Amino acid sequence: MHPSESNGAVYRTLLESTRAIPWKIDWATLSFSYIGPQIQALLGWAPSTWVSVDDWASRMHPDDRERVVNFCVSQSQAGVDHEADYRALTACGEYVWIRDVVHVVRDEHGAVESLIGFMFDITERKKTEEKLLSLQKELENLSFLDSLTGVANRRKFDAVFAKEWEEARRNTQPLSLIMFDVDFFKRYNDHHGHLDGDDCLRRIAQALACAANRPRDLLARFGGEEFAMVLPASDEAAAAAVAERCRQAIFKAQIPHANSPLGQLITVSMGVGTMIPAAGQDSDHFIELVDRRLYRAKQAGRNQIVSAA
Repeated sequence: MHPSESNGAVYRTLLESTRAIPWKIDWATLSFSYIGPQIQALLGWAPSTWVSVDDWASRMHPDDRERVVNFCVSQSQAGVDHEADYRALTACGEYVWIRDVVHVVRDEHGAVESLIGFMFDITERKKTEEKLLSLQKELENLSFLDSLTGVANRRKFDAVFAKEWEEARRNTQPLSLIMFDVDFFKRYNDHHGHLDGDDCLRRIAQALACAANRPRDLLARFGGEEFAMVLPASDEAAAAAVAERCRQAIFKAQIPHANSPLGQLITVSMGVGTMIPAAGQDSDHFIELVDRRLYRAKQAGRNQIVSAA
């Protein structure tokens, strides 16, 4: 046996004993000139069925196909080594995550001659990544929740309000905000104790949350006994209607407050505002405006809604 043939046999043995799947594509014909036998163990398709790049593309998840094929073709045409992750279809109809690492081979004139690569099974790695992303998302969601009431916290409010402010400015749409303060809540705590006070805030949050019934509406605990509700794409009339629903929801909750000068039940004061943001306007000034209206509602005797300047 010629030494070069012996070396070739050794190289092939090495390639076909690895878990990575080697392959080679002739660029002129876009056909497989070689694919490792490991492909059958992984995907169930015999090496003889891998004839052209169409076989490769057709055995790719439809959601990945256009992105991956376009990327690999453009990179190959440019003569750039690259890699791509995608889901490959098995012969039994399931999908396996593959990482294709591709080396572009050029001839002496610099023209693309062939593609040589390795397929790696990265399914377990992807599962681990998905678990980590899920945990990260769960932790992020928890970081945006008020631990006492279960509604959004101030951090979430700030993020959502900034986003909705910009969205309203860009689309020339109204954005409404309602701010709430529980009337005589210090007296409630002094009379009932802080544990009952915590339960009171939870019941108030539940009642207010029922009044914010659109997907983008956001109820948040603003701080202490204050809450805030962001109402995207809501004009003054819509905001007034929501505020009234909130007032009724609090009344229907029938939360006792024996030490309130206003009666025997918990009540809230509300400030309401609506604005179509313009370029250069500061969202903090709008929050301050609504907060001043809330203050006026408290100064005027509490248990009321102030929505005008």
